[in-house]
Amino acid sequence: MREDRAANIPIVNREVTLPLIVDDRGTLQVAAADVSKLLRTVGGRWLHLVEAGEQLDEDTVAALTIELAKLADRIDVACIAHSSGAP
Repeated sequence: MREDRAANIPIVNREVTLPLIVDDRGTLQVAAADVSKLLRTVGGRWLHLVEAGEQLDEDTVAALTIELAKLADRIDVACIAHSSGAP
């Protein structure tokens, strides 16, 4: 029996809901698409904070946002490869 749950993750005065799945063995799982979306959302919110004048180092935020996007891209590519049957 599969059970769906959600985790609310606070991100800079906002929350992002991350759907969680508990499989038949009780293992907690998260859809890869939700993880990549979360990574992009965090980076985007950091950028908005910088644009809004928050006292964050712009270069650091930009670098971290780029790295989060790269990680999200790698997750997406791995999922596409898996779905297409590529090794």
